[in-house]
Amino acid sequence: MKVSVCLAAFVAVAPAVAEEGSPIAKVIQMISNLQSKVIGEGDVAQKEYDEFAEWCEEQSKNLQFEIKTGKSTVEELKATIESETAKISELTSKIEDLAAEITKDEADLKAATDIRKKEEADFVAEEKELVDTIDTLSRALQILEREMAKGASMMQLKNANSITEALKVLVQGAALNSADASRLTALVQSSSEDESDDDSLGAPAPDAYKGQSGGIVDTLGDLKEKGEAQLSEARKKEQNALNKFQMVQQSLNDSIGVAQKNTAEAKKGKAQSQEKKGVAEGDLDVSSKDLAEDTKALGGLHQDCMTKAQDFEAETKSRGEELAALAKAKEIIIEATGGAASLLQVSDGAKSTGVEAVRIVRNLAQKHHSRALAQLASRMDIKLRSGSGADVFAKVKALIGDMIERLNEEAEADATEKAFCDKELAEANSKKEEKETLIKKLSTKIDQATDKSATLKQQVSALQKELSDLGASQLQMDKMRQEERATFVAAEAETSKGLEGIKLALKTLKDYYAKADSSSEGAAGGIVSLLEVCESDFSKTLAELKATEESAAAEYDKETKENEIEKATKEQDVKYKTKESVGLEKSAAEMKSDVAGTQEELDAVLEGLKQLEARCIAKPESYAETKAKREAEIAGLKEALQILDGEAVLLQRSSLRGVFRH
Repeated sequence: MKVSVCLAAFVAVAPAVAEEGSPIAKVIQMISNLQSKVIGEGDVAQKEYDEFAEWCEEQSKNLQFEIKTGKSTVEELKATIESETAKISELTSKIEDLAAEITKDEADLKAATDIRKKEEADFVAEEKELVDTIDTLSRALQILEREMAKGASMMQLKNANSITEALKVLVQGAALNSADASRLTALVQSSSEDESDDDSLGAPAPDAYKGQSGGIVDTLGDLKEKGEAQLSEARKKEQNALNKFQMVQQSLNDSIGVAQKNTAEAKKGKAQSQEKKGVAEGDLDVSSKDLAEDTKALGGLHQDCMTKAQDFEAETKSRGEELAALAKAKEIIIEATGGAASLLQVSDGAKSTGVEAVRIVRNLAQKHHSRALAQLASRMDIKLRSGSGADVFAKVKALIGDMIERLNEEAEADATEKAFCDKELAEANSKKEEKETLIKKLSTKIDQATDKSATLKQQVSALQKELSDLGASQLQMDKMRQEERATFVAAEAETSKGLEGIKLALKTLKDYYAKADSSSEGAAGGIVSLLEVCESDFSKTLAELKATEESAAAEYDKETKENEIEKATKEQDVKYKTKESVGLEKSAAEMKSDVAGTQEELDAVLEGLKQLEARCIAKPESYAETKAKREAEIAGLKEALQILDGEAVLLQRSSLRGVFRH
């Protein structure tokens, strides 16, 4: 654009040709055209720079928004990773604790089972021994009753001084084998030793039955009753031990089951947290890369925009200097030549050529409905009518050339705009689809978390009601048990007191009638027998009271333990389900925040897409139609230019001949 140097050189020879007129006028016209062109280029450059500056500002805002959103996303993902890491650590610790509990409970269950097996084996052995003993006593009693029914045996038994001698008599008479006799002798001796301390209670010594046929039978009968009582006690003890073991076994199995269930839930929660953490880590990697790229792009954008601004400022300054130089050169030429300028007249053939060129341009304007071409045709017509010689064609060609250049620039700008639109629309639609997919995915997860949380809350509510009912039931059981216990204590005290009174009365009567004469022995026997029956009834009633109390207490303990286990299980379920529900609500809230942020991003993308569509799609003509139309206009202008070029050459040659003649 350093035309001013050429013009300065030309100005130096201007006085020599001033008198010729036509060249000077052409120079002045060329300077004017060049000024118009420079001004037009300045306008175009200013428009392009304004558009570029607007684009820079818009891109900067978009990138800054992307960076802000990216930073927020990175922070949220880091928080999610940290939260899930803490959950994983907590659940791992919980799984380890539950494993330790299960191991301990299993060890306790094994130990209790081993003890139970030993107790059962001891009971089986004891039961067998007692059953055999009772059977032996039963057979011995039957034999005694049978032998006493015989005359001779009866006399021998009556003369026996002890049970041992009586048993020997039975063995000698082959009524009883020696093994049973030895066992019975050992039982009698053992019983005598055990009851040696019971004399204070009025129990008769073995010698009290000396010489009495019924004494041996009574002694063996007492031993049988004692054996049966021991067997009943052993069986009752065995049943209590079995009930106790079953309660412990049920408790440990329930505890193990709860721990295993909680372990499975903890492992499931840990797997979910690990999955969430993995997804968040992947998203964090992608988001961090996007953030770095956006930050880098923003820096590059600022650099490019600053460089473009500096270049535009330099070009504007250079263009101003060029216009100043052109104006100065034009002023110098006019002053040096006195403003004289003789123009050549256009010949009839030249006019015809110019009219043809105007017609071509006007037809193009009508065909393509171009106002710019219509204005060009009008200006060409004005130049042809007002000018003369080859200079007129130069001006007209300059107009056509400017129009061709303008159309080429518009074509280039449209091609650039087309590429820009294709790229930006594709990226915007891709972002739109990405954000919509993410929102849909998050919304589905939110619905799932909300539904599951609501289900858990319902389950917790049901569990809490069951716990309340269980507590009320336990309170009712406690009250009933207290009443049963109070009733038992009162009845036991009353029955025990009556039993002790009967025993004391029985002892007193026996002591008295033992010293009294035989005349009163018949009445005494009836009273003593009646008291003995009462003693037996009171003893039986007391035993039944104790058995009923023990059974009720065992049943109460069993149900209480089952209630405790059920309560612990339900409380643990409430605890973990409440915790899971709270976690789901928190996760849903976090995802709702993510949805809101993503929606903002989507809104920004949609707004940008709307602007792009308004800019790139909402046009009366497609790019292909505009391109074809512009190419046709350029081809028509070039045709008009060729026509003018041929005529201009002829005029220049004619002018040169005139100059040479002069």
